Amino acid sequence: MVFCMPKTLVIAEKPSVGRDLAGALDGPFQRRKLDDIKPKRGKKKTEEPTNEEVVEAAKSKTKAKTTRDEAVFLESDDYVITWAVGHLVQLAEPEEYDEKWKKWKMADLPIVPPNGFKLVPRDAKSKKQLKLIETLLKREDVDKIINACDAGREGELIFAYVYESVFGSSATSPNAPKPVERLWISSMTKQAIREGFEKLRPGTQMQSLEDAARSRSEADWLVGMNATRAATIRGRAWVGGVVSLGRVQTPTLGLIVKREREIQAFVPEPYRLIHGTFQPPYQGLWFEGDETRIFGDLSRADRDRRQGLRARTGRSRRSSARSSPSARLCCTT
Repeated sequence: MVFCMPKTLVIAEKPSVGRDLAGALDGPFQRRKLDDIKPKRGKKKTEEPTNEEVVEAAKSKTKAKTTRDEAVFLESDDYVITWAVGHLVQLAEPEEYDEKWKKWKMADLPIVPPNGFKLVPRDAKSKKQLKLIETLLKREDVDKIINACDAGREGELIFAYVYESVFGSSATSPNAPKPVERLWISSMTKQAIREGFEKLRPGTQMQSLEDAARSRSEADWLVGMNATRAATIRGRAWVGGVVSLGRVQTPTLGLIVKREREIQAFVPEPYRLIHGTFQPPYQGLWFEGDETRIFGDLSRADRDRRQGLRARTGRSRRSSARSSPSARLCCTT
């Protein structure tokens, strides 16, 4: 009977982070491919290869090297490290829920998935990487998983979607198929990584953060899909293309447009600054509230100057006459 030592699977968000983690943990780590744990099945040959087959096999040897896009992972005696390469999984398009939603019709709005949202790989490259992660998650010798994605809401979402696409349940639920712990660090130094591994958080503590991330993602989908289709259908005659709207995109563009219009509509006005010299000697500048310039009726500056103060006349430039910028939009809400 062969006994396998249990291992911990670490899922990072990017390959560079995975390599940094391997450099901080006890090794050595070996670079491995999916074929190393799931070799491809080939046909058994009962006859000797022909000359043509020998030549073809020799030509194909140059293609056996690991390519840049090939799915790989790192493994030591205690850890298996892989990565998500950003968002591997996304919410499915409307037509994947119902074929009728493939055509854009106002009568079909609003579009709301009837039985919850589906998760699908983003593209062919993501699908290949997801297959590797699925194989590693289901390895019998992997008894614990560490979520090492970026410490934040988006990192939590990336891991949650990957875990759910493999097991069909949330990683932060008490009944998760395999227990999950959270690596929460803000520095990638070796010392910070090692300290983070000594203070891993239980996955269940991240439930509220995962819920917030899912809510943001689903809200983006609902607003984007429905608002974009509605605006495009209504504006097809005068736009001639897709009118892209989004929960964050549209108000951000609105702020930019508003500010640009304020700049274009700005008209320079003459103003005066009143400087005063006082005893004991010091320099003073007239102000009222937060304003140091006198606009409109400039006779007030002349009266003060006749009383012994110095006045300087100027003309505003666009940069000096601008009002304070509007409050920034927080793109993480």
